[in-house]
Amino acid sequence: MRVEDFDMFSTLLKQRSGLVLTRDKAYLLESRLMPVARKWNMKGLEELASTVRTRKDEALLRDITEAMTTNESSFFRDQKPFDQFKQIVLPKLLEARAAKRSIRIWSAACSSGQEAYSLAMLLSEDAAKLAGWRIEIVGTDISAEMVERSKSGIYTQFEVQRGLPIQMLVKHFKQQGDKWQISQQLRQMASFREFNLLGDLSTLGQFDIVFCRNVLIYFDQPTKTKVLEAIARQMPQDGVLYLGGAETVLGITDRFKPVEGQRGLYSLGGFQVPSGLRAAV
Repeated sequence: MRVEDFDMFSTLLKQRSGLVLTRDKAYLLESRLMPVARKWNMKGLEELASTVRTRKDEALLRDITEAMTTNESSFFRDQKPFDQFKQIVLPKLLEARAAKRSIRIWSAACSSGQEAYSLAMLLSEDAAKLAGWRIEIVGTDISAEMVERSKSGIYTQFEVQRGLPIQMLVKHFKQQGDKWQISQQLRQMASFREFNLLGDLSTLGQFDIVFCRNVLIYFDQPTKTKVLEAIARQMPQDGVLYLGGAETVLGITDRFKPVEGQRGLYSLGGFQVPSGLRAAV
Protein backbone atom coordinates (compact mmCIF):
# COMPACT_ATOMS: atom_id res chain seq x y z
CA MET A 1 0.00 0.00 0.00
CA ARG A 2 1.28 3.45 -0.90
CA VAL A 3 2.18 5.64 2.07
CA GLU A 4 -0.10 8.46 0.89
CA ASP A 5 -3.04 6.02 0.64
CA PHE A 6 -2.35 4.66 4.12
CA ASP A 7 -2.22 8.18 5.52
CA MET A 8 -5.48 9.11 3.82
CA PHE A 9 -7.32 6.02 5.12
CA SER A 10 -5.92 6.40 8.64
CA THR A 11 -6.98 10.08 8.75
CA LEU A 12 -10.44 9.15 7.51
CA LEU A 13 -10.82 6.42 10.13
CA LYS A 14 -9.69 8.68 12.96
CA GLN A 15 -12.17 11.37 11.92
CA ARG A 16 -15.08 8.95 11.59
CA SER A 17 -14.48 6.50 14.43
CA GLY A 18 -11.60 7.70 16.61
CA LEU A 19 -9.53 4.67 15.57
CA VAL A 20 -5.80 5.40 15.49
CA LEU A 21 -3.65 3.36 13.10
CA THR A 22 0.13 3.58 12.99
CA ARG A 23 2.03 2.68 9.83
CA ASP A 24 3.09 -0.69 11.24
CA LYS A 25 -0.61 -1.63 10.94
CA ALA A 26 -0.63 -1.25 7.15
CA TYR A 27 -1.07 -5.02 6.79
CA LEU A 28 -4.26 -4.81 8.86
CA LEU A 29 -5.61 -2.01 6.69
CA GLU A 30 -4.85 -3.99 3.54
CA SER A 31 -6.44 -7.23 4.74
CA ARG A 32 -9.64 -5.55 5.89
CA LEU A 33 -10.10 -3.11 3.02
CA MET A 34 -9.49 -5.54 0.14
CA PRO A 35 -12.94 -7.14 0.63
CA VAL A 36 -14.44 -3.62 0.52
CA ALA A 37 -12.67 -2.93 -2.77
CA ARG A 38 -13.98 -6.22 -4.20
CA LYS A 39 -17.52 -5.48 -2.99
CA TRP A 40 -17.42 -2.17 -4.89
CA ASN A 41 -15.95 -3.86 -8.01
CA MET A 42 -12.59 -2.13 -7.70
CA LYS A 43 -9.25 -3.61 -8.73
CA GLY A 44 -7.48 -2.86 -5.47
CA LEU A 45 -6.68 -0.38 -2.73
CA GLU A 46 -5.23 2.26 -5.05
CA GLU A 47 -8.56 2.48 -6.88
CA LEU A 48 -10.41 2.50 -3.55
CA ALA A 49 -8.23 5.34 -2.28
CA SER A 50 -8.68 7.30 -5.50
CA THR A 51 -12.45 6.88 -5.34
CA VAL A 52 -12.57 8.10 -1.74
CA ARG A 53 -10.57 11.20 -2.70
CA THR A 54 -12.77 12.09 -5.66
CA ARG A 55 -16.25 10.91 -4.61
CA LYS A 56 -17.66 11.35 -1.09
CA ASP A 57 -19.98 8.34 -1.18
CA GLU A 58 -21.37 7.87 2.34
CA ALA A 59 -22.17 4.19 1.77
CA LEU A 60 -18.58 3.53 0.72
CA LEU A 61 -17.17 5.48 3.67
CA ARG A 62 -19.43 3.51 6.00
CA ASP A 63 -18.19 0.20 4.55
CA ILE A 64 -14.57 1.29 5.05
CA THR A 65 -15.21 2.36 8.64
CA GLU A 66 -17.11 -0.80 9.54
CA ALA A 67 -14.44 -3.02 7.97
CA MET A 68 -11.82 -1.53 10.27
CA THR A 69 -13.87 -1.66 13.46
CA THR A 70 -12.85 -4.53 15.74
CA ASN A 71 -15.88 -6.72 16.48
CA GLU A 72 -14.43 -8.95 19.18
CA SER A 73 -16.81 -10.03 21.91
CA SER A 74 -17.97 -13.03 23.92
CA PHE A 75 -20.51 -13.88 26.58
CA PHE A 76 -19.39 -12.96 30.13
CA ARG A 77 -16.10 -11.70 28.74
CA ASP A 78 -13.45 -11.47 31.50
CA GLN A 79 -16.09 -12.62 34.04
CA LYS A 80 -15.02 -10.31 36.91
CA PRO A 81 -17.00 -7.27 35.65
CA PHE A 82 -20.14 -9.40 35.70
CA ASP A 83 -19.39 -10.64 39.23
CA GLN A 84 -18.96 -7.00 40.28
CA PHE A 85 -22.24 -6.11 38.59
CA LYS A 86 -24.22 -8.85 40.31
CA GLN A 87 -22.63 -8.74 43.76
CA ILE A 88 -21.76 -5.05 44.24
CA VAL A 89 -23.06 -2.61 41.64
CA LEU A 90 -26.63 -3.84 41.20
CA PRO A 91 -27.41 -4.26 44.93
CA LYS A 92 -26.02 -0.78 45.69
CA LEU A 93 -27.96 0.91 42.90
CA LEU A 94 -31.18 -0.95 43.73
CA GLU A 95 -30.91 0.56 47.18
CA ALA A 96 -30.07 4.03 45.85
CA ARG A 97 -32.85 3.97 43.20
CA ALA A 98 -35.57 2.53 45.45
CA ALA A 99 -37.71 5.65 45.09
CA LYS A 100 -37.81 5.83 41.29
CA ARG A 101 -37.31 2.07 40.67
CA SER A 102 -35.52 2.62 37.40
CA ILE A 103 -31.99 1.81 36.18
CA ARG A 104 -30.50 2.41 32.71
CA ILE A 105 -27.48 0.46 31.49
CA TRP A 106 -25.42 1.26 28.39
CA SER A 107 -23.27 -1.31 26.58
CA ALA A 108 -21.11 0.95 24.39
CA ALA A 109 -19.44 -0.48 21.27
CA CYS A 110 -21.49 -3.61 21.92
CA SER A 111 -20.36 -5.50 18.81
CA SER A 112 -22.78 -8.42 18.30
CA GLY A 113 -24.54 -7.97 21.64
CA GLN A 114 -23.03 -10.62 23.91
CA GLU A 115 -22.23 -8.15 26.71
CA ALA A 116 -25.77 -6.74 26.77
CA TYR A 117 -27.33 -10.20 26.75
CA SER A 118 -24.94 -11.40 29.48
CA LEU A 119 -26.31 -8.59 31.67
CA ALA A 120 -29.86 -9.53 30.70
CA MET A 121 -29.22 -13.11 31.83
CA LEU A 122 -27.93 -11.93 35.19
CA LEU A 123 -30.91 -9.62 35.64
CA SER A 124 -33.34 -12.43 34.77
CA GLU A 125 -31.93 -14.42 37.69
CA ASP A 126 -33.12 -11.60 39.99
CA ALA A 127 -36.53 -11.29 38.32
CA ALA A 128 -38.45 -11.60 41.61
CA LYS A 129 -36.36 -8.90 43.28
CA LEU A 130 -36.76 -6.63 40.24
CA ALA A 131 -40.54 -6.93 39.97
CA GLY A 132 -41.96 -3.44 39.45
CA TRP A 133 -38.60 -2.05 38.34
CA ARG A 134 -37.81 -0.59 34.91
CA ILE A 135 -34.39 -1.91 33.93
CA GLU A 136 -33.30 -0.75 30.48
CA ILE A 137 -30.28 -2.12 28.62
CA VAL A 138 -29.15 -0.12 25.58
CA GLY A 139 -26.49 -1.51 23.27
CA THR A 140 -24.85 0.70 20.65
CA ASP A 141 -22.29 0.08 17.93
CA ILE A 142 -20.92 2.01 14.98
CA SER A 143 -21.57 -0.97 12.70
CA ALA A 144 -25.04 -1.37 11.21
CA GLU A 145 -24.28 -5.05 10.57
CA MET A 146 -23.40 -5.65 14.24
CA VAL A 147 -26.53 -3.85 15.42
CA GLU A 148 -28.70 -6.09 13.24
CA ARG A 149 -26.89 -9.18 14.53
CA SER A 150 -27.48 -8.02 18.10
CA LYS A 151 -31.18 -7.50 17.47
CA SER A 152 -31.52 -10.99 16.01
CA GLY A 153 -29.83 -12.61 19.02
CA ILE A 154 -28.56 -15.43 16.80
CA TYR A 155 -25.12 -16.89 17.50
CA THR A 156 -22.93 -19.67 16.12
CA GLN A 157 -21.96 -22.78 18.04
CA PHE A 158 -18.49 -21.29 18.47
CA GLU A 159 -19.90 -18.06 19.92
CA VAL A 160 -22.12 -19.77 22.49
CA GLN A 161 -19.20 -21.95 23.59
CA ARG A 162 -17.09 -18.88 24.47
CA GLY A 163 -17.77 -17.95 28.08
CA LEU A 164 -21.41 -19.08 28.24
CA PRO A 165 -22.14 -21.65 30.99
CA ILE A 166 -23.95 -24.68 29.60
CA GLN A 167 -26.87 -24.23 32.00
CA MET A 168 -27.46 -20.71 30.65
CA LEU A 169 -27.32 -21.98 27.07
CA VAL A 170 -29.99 -24.57 27.86
CA LYS A 171 -32.13 -22.11 29.81
CA HIS A 172 -31.99 -19.04 27.56
CA PHE A 173 -31.34 -20.27 23.99
CA LYS A 174 -33.19 -22.29 21.40
CA GLN A 175 -31.33 -24.15 18.66
CA GLN A 176 -32.00 -22.92 15.11
CA GLY A 177 -30.33 -25.36 12.73
CA ASP A 178 -26.60 -25.05 13.37
CA LYS A 179 -27.04 -21.79 15.32
CA TRP A 180 -28.61 -20.66 18.58
CA GLN A 181 -31.08 -17.85 19.25
CA ILE A 182 -31.46 -16.16 22.60
CA SER A 183 -34.97 -16.21 24.06
CA GLN A 184 -37.52 -13.59 23.10
CA GLN A 185 -37.83 -12.61 26.75
CA LEU A 186 -34.16 -11.62 26.91
CA ARG A 187 -34.26 -9.97 23.47
CA GLN A 188 -37.02 -7.74 24.82
CA MET A 189 -34.80 -6.68 27.73
CA ALA A 190 -32.22 -5.05 25.45
CA SER A 191 -32.51 -2.53 22.63
CA PHE A 192 -29.80 -1.85 20.06
CA ARG A 193 -29.03 1.10 17.80
CA GLU A 194 -26.27 2.48 15.61
CA PHE A 195 -24.19 5.08 17.40
CA ASN A 196 -20.75 6.59 17.02
CA LEU A 197 -18.94 7.26 20.30
CA LEU A 198 -17.66 10.51 18.80
CA GLY A 199 -21.27 11.69 18.35
CA ASP A 200 -23.61 13.60 20.65
CA LEU A 201 -24.12 11.36 23.68
CA SER A 202 -26.96 13.52 24.99
CA THR A 203 -29.24 11.88 22.40
CA LEU A 204 -28.93 8.62 24.36
CA GLY A 205 -30.06 10.08 27.68
CA GLN A 206 -28.70 9.43 31.17
CA PHE A 207 -27.24 6.10 32.30
CA ASP A 208 -26.65 4.68 35.78
CA ILE A 209 -24.18 2.06 34.53
CA VAL A 210 -21.93 2.32 31.47
CA PHE A 211 -19.88 -0.55 30.03
CA CYS A 212 -17.24 0.93 27.72
CA ARG A 213 -14.69 -1.86 27.81
CA ASN A 214 -11.78 -2.42 25.43
CA VAL A 215 -12.72 0.58 23.29
CA LEU A 216 -10.47 3.41 24.49
CA ILE A 217 -7.34 1.38 23.67
CA TYR A 218 -7.94 2.18 19.98
CA PHE A 219 -8.09 5.97 20.55
CA ASP A 220 -5.38 8.59 21.03
CA GLN A 221 -5.31 10.50 24.31
CA PRO A 222 -7.31 13.59 23.21
CA THR A 223 -10.05 11.31 21.86
CA LYS A 224 -10.07 9.24 25.06
CA THR A 225 -10.49 12.44 27.08
CA LYS A 226 -13.29 13.67 24.84
CA VAL A 227 -15.20 10.38 25.07
CA LEU A 228 -14.78 9.95 28.83
CA GLU A 229 -15.85 13.50 29.59
CA ALA A 230 -18.88 13.11 27.32
CA ILE A 231 -19.82 9.90 29.17
CA ALA A 232 -19.41 11.72 32.50
CA ARG A 233 -22.03 14.27 31.43
CA GLN A 234 -24.54 11.45 30.91
CA MET A 235 -24.11 9.90 34.37
CA PRO A 236 -25.22 10.73 37.93
CA GLN A 237 -22.64 11.15 40.68
CA ASP A 238 -23.15 7.60 41.92
CA GLY A 239 -23.20 6.07 38.44
CA VAL A 240 -20.65 3.40 37.53
CA LEU A 241 -18.34 3.17 34.52
CA TYR A 242 -16.66 -0.08 33.47
CA LEU A 243 -13.43 0.05 31.46
CA GLY A 244 -11.31 -2.81 30.15
CA GLY A 245 -8.49 -4.35 32.15
CA ALA A 246 -5.84 -2.52 30.10
CA GLU A 247 -7.63 0.85 30.28
CA THR A 248 -7.57 3.63 32.87
CA VAL A 249 -8.76 7.18 33.47
CA LEU A 250 -5.46 8.20 35.10
CA GLY A 251 -3.78 10.99 33.18
CA ILE A 252 -6.75 11.22 30.82
CA THR A 253 -9.55 12.85 32.84
CA ASP A 254 -10.14 13.81 36.45
CA ARG A 255 -13.92 13.45 36.13
CA PHE A 256 -13.86 9.76 37.03
CA LYS A 257 -12.32 8.23 40.13
CA PRO A 258 -11.39 4.55 40.59
CA VAL A 259 -13.82 2.74 42.88
CA GLU A 260 -11.82 1.61 45.89
CA GLY A 261 -10.77 -2.03 45.71
CA GLN A 262 -12.55 -2.68 42.38
CA ARG A 263 -10.26 -2.85 39.35
CA GLY A 264 -11.83 -1.56 36.14
CA LEU A 265 -14.66 0.21 38.00
CA TYR A 266 -14.97 4.01 38.07
CA SER A 267 -17.46 6.64 39.24
CA LEU A 268 -17.76 10.40 39.45
CA GLY A 269 -17.07 10.04 43.15
CA GLY A 270 -20.50 9.19 44.48
CA PHE A 271 -20.34 5.39 44.33
CA GLN A 272 -18.93 3.84 47.47
CA VAL A 273 -18.69 0.09 47.97
CA PRO A 274 -20.15 -0.90 51.38
CA SER A 275 -17.42 -2.39 53.57
CA GLY A 276 -19.29 -5.70 53.79
CA LEU A 277 -19.16 -6.08 49.98
CA ARG A 278 -15.54 -5.08 49.32
CA ALA A 279 -14.26 -8.62 49.57
CA ALA A 280 -17.17 -10.08 47.61
CA VAL A 281 -15.33 -10.28 44.31
